[in-house]
Amino acid sequence: MAQSTPSQPPPAGMYVPAPTFFASKTSLSPTSLPLDLDTQVAHSIYLARAGIRGIVLLGSTGEAIHLRTAERAEVLVAVRKGLDEAGFKDYPLIAGTASQNIDETVEQLEVAKQSGAGWGLVLAPGYFAGGVSQDAMAAWFTAVADRSPIPVMIYHYPAVSNNVKFLPSTQAKLSTHPNIVGCKLSHGDVSVHCQVSSHPDIDHSRFLTFTGLGQQLLPMMSVGGAGAIDGSAGVFPRTHVRLWELCRLPRPSDEEIAERRQLQYKVSCMEELVNSHGTVGIKEAASRLRGFGEVDGGRLPLARGLAGEGGWERWEGVISAVEEEEKRLEG
Repeated sequence: MAQSTPSQPPPAGMYVPAPTFFASKTSLSPTSLPLDLDTQVAHSIYLARAGIRGIVLLGSTGEAIHLRTAERAEVLVAVRKGLDEAGFKDYPLIAGTASQNIDETVEQLEVAKQSGAGWGLVLAPGYFAGGVSQDAMAAWFTAVADRSPIPVMIYHYPAVSNNVKFLPSTQAKLSTHPNIVGCKLSHGDVSVHCQVSSHPDIDHSRFLTFTGLGQQLLPMMSVGGAGAIDGSAGVFPRTHVRLWELCRLPRPSDEEIAERRQLQYKVSCMEELVNSHGTVGIKEAASRLRGFGEVDGGRLPLARGLAGEGGWERWEGVISAVEEEEKRLEG
């Protein structure tokens, strides 16, 4: 894709990688649950009204690998239309890709643009992780970005990418591409977050660094991070938005520092649920606490709701602590 001017990144802020909702109770087959687009749209509008800056659809939390190409388009079109009709025209939508194939990745990005997404979040290829050099990784993303009709963000999630390596120096190299505008780092290596967020060779006005883990929001933003794309913010949006607002204050008061520490502590404790159960835990919380979707609404091989080690009851204490903050901020 020939390009004379650099693409623009999405605005800084708190984003939600939304789960994809399925209507399990109306399905005739437990292996092919239909999309629940009404709930998908209602959840997106709820997030926008709560102050969430934008939504990632079809990411890891969104079970993108469980959706057919036509279903991906259905989700994007429905959410775009629903947000526009609710008064959120031009609200940022980022569409995920999870293909190892360059041509298929570009096709998914083309579908994303046609369906109303403004950016693509492209998962790093990890099938041959042990044999992928950093030069090859850079070449793969360059090939995708050259052809993508929408700006591209790098998605490094080692847990679903065979622990493929993606060095900060490689991110810095790719940040100079006019159609690569940021990254989401979904791993616990705070040092890497800091190196990318503070890298002197990155123009941080057009290449934004987001953490995929809300429990790292405060330390990451202290070194230049733009925000988070965090799954639990789909259930506790106001708490996460308030934490982001406090983290970006240049000279917080003592009271604001105390509130910031309290919110970060509660969010960090609660997000162990996400670490332990991923999208299954997020969807159960969204169903139980907000009435969105069904507890057993995932596609196989994901479990039907929390199982083992006390299930939901194990998390009620830390969840109640964050729910207290959510109600306070809503009030």
